[in-house]
Amino acid sequence: MEFLNFIVSDIFGNASIFLALIAAVGLIVQRKTIVEVLQGSAKTAIGVVVLTQGNGIIISAILGLSAAFSALNPTTASAVTEIGSDAFGAMFGTQIGIVMIVAFALNILVARFTKWKTIFLTGHMLYWFPFVFLAAGYDAGLRDTKLLILATVFTALYMIIMPNLLQPFVRKVTGDDSFAIGHPTAGLSIISGFLGQMFGDKSKSTESLNFPKGLAFLKEISITGGIVVALTYVVMTVLMYMNGIDGAAVFGLASASKLFSHILLMAFTFGAGLTVLLLGVRMVIAEIVPAFKGFSDKIVPGAIPALDCPMLFAYAPNALVIGFITAMITSVITIILTSSMGIFQTVVLPLTITCFFELGTAAIIGNATGGVRGAILGSAVGGVIMVFLVGFGAPFFMNTINQWLLVFGGQDFSIWGIIAGLFARLFA
Repeated sequence: MEFLNFIVSDIFGNASIFLALIAAVGLIVQRKTIVEVLQGSAKTAIGVVVLTQGNGIIISAILGLSAAFSALNPTTASAVTEIGSDAFGAMFGTQIGIVMIVAFALNILVARFTKWKTIFLTGHMLYWFPFVFLAAGYDAGLRDTKLLILATVFTALYMIIMPNLLQPFVRKVTGDDSFAIGHPTAGLSIISGFLGQMFGDKSKSTESLNFPKGLAFLKEISITGGIVVALTYVVMTVLMYMNGIDGAAVFGLASASKLFSHILLMAFTFGAGLTVLLLGVRMVIAEIVPAFKGFSDKIVPGAIPALDCPMLFAYAPNALVIGFITAMITSVITIILTSSMGIFQTVVLPLTITCFFELGTAAIIGNATGGVRGAILGSAVGGVIMVFLVGFGAPFFMNTINQWLLVFGGQDFSIWGIIAGLFARLFA
């Protein structure tokens, strides 16, 4: 049991170590020297750590916006009292580990013997998908062996199907099959890709936007992103005070006099996080892609590593920011409308994290197939779909991890969770 926990927590659950080991295997198979193996695996691990830290910095900069949105809607202020993942994760830690390892092995076998060549290597998602499917099955009434089988089958299916379905669109962004995306953005990104193809114009890319000479600095994505975050904070602060809400208190500040510096700090923090994240992305691409060649040449011929969604951010950073802004706007409008009509059984909060990572990625895909119009349309529609997925997905997790999905759902966690929940009810 301790060995299983070690594999789950310290290997699969640690993205930097997991990808460093994958890189090491690939380099060893290529008959690289010990020094080259150590150097390549170490650089891969460092790149993943840098990328992960960038993720964390960005999240810390935008979480305050969720608090502001919640404060502006009194019905949502107490909607999320706790994430609710800790107790369930502790209760099913062993099962999560078993599902993770078996599903990963099945993924490798399918990649080895079929034309579906992606191998899911996004470490933390290897944990969260079994977590979601176990919760869906448990909430439906499954227990023991039935529950374990359901979670294993759905985790394996997700790891095999979604990166492969998304790959044609990823290829339009990267220009090759050097890597795929293994992340719950897949469903929304596929929709965005199709919308871009149908209604967009890929000749007018978000990355080719022309700025007047005096605004040329806006081509620097860290500055543009920081300005967008600052303006959003300003708008939310003004709206809170117009509605008699103490914005300083919502942001955890001692007094209103601290608001100016806080907003500037969040803007700079977001810009810094984006800079760090993109640096990590470049480092990982530079190391894992050539290292994985040994894996794809000798162990699983033609294999493609399916990695975290930020791997695409450096290809179209303008689309990323456009998608984030657009998704925030359409999702908030959708939340207000659905809340006033009482459509959902639970109250839905603005999902700033999903808007940035999942729908920012969807905008990059939309831009690749339909330019500026594709990026805007894909993320706008995705923002609406995200809210409905969270709202309609809630009943399938009401007794398990509903609180967690109110914060981190709205994409494939919700889509596949609903499907798994419906399927589980047939056998409960």
